Amino acid sequence: MATLTVKVIEEITLNNNSYNSERSLDISSVDEIVKRIVTISTTETGLLGFATASSTDLSKSYLAGQFDEDDVRYIRITNLDSSNHLTLTFRDEDSTEFAIKVDAGHSFIYPGDNSGGVVDTMHAGGSALTVSFNDLVDITADADTDSCDVEVFVGSA
Repeated sequence: MATLTVKVIEEITLNNNSYNSERSLDISSVDEIVKRIVTISTTETGLLGFATASSTDLSKSYLAGQFDEDDVRYIRITNLDSSNHLTLTFRDEDSTEFAIKVDAGHSFIYPGDNSGGVVDTMHAGGSALTVSFNDLVDITADADTDSCDVEVFVGSA
């Protein structure tokens, strides 16, 4: 077991004033890391999957892998393309989805729960005023106008 340290650093100086910021988070008890670069096409494709360790859903195929939902603590998805955006779609156990655009060069971080993984970490629906968190089931991706490479980093317990 090891501790994964995640740092977010912003550096900018405007009008001779520094507005730099650095935040750090230590995620303990990480004993699995997956770091992959995969190519995403313009057709929606399974990127990451999540299920219980005993589920038959773990046999599905995802470009960057399938993970035990209880163990995932941290996910980073980075669009390595220089001009193309990609769309990430997150689906929960009720098949409710939300999507987010990740422009060229940008990253999206999905924080797993410190003790429960991606179980009960997502809500998608017509109203965010009444929240009932569900399990994250999978993340799919599709590129805008041309295939693009994506780096995926997952830390699990």
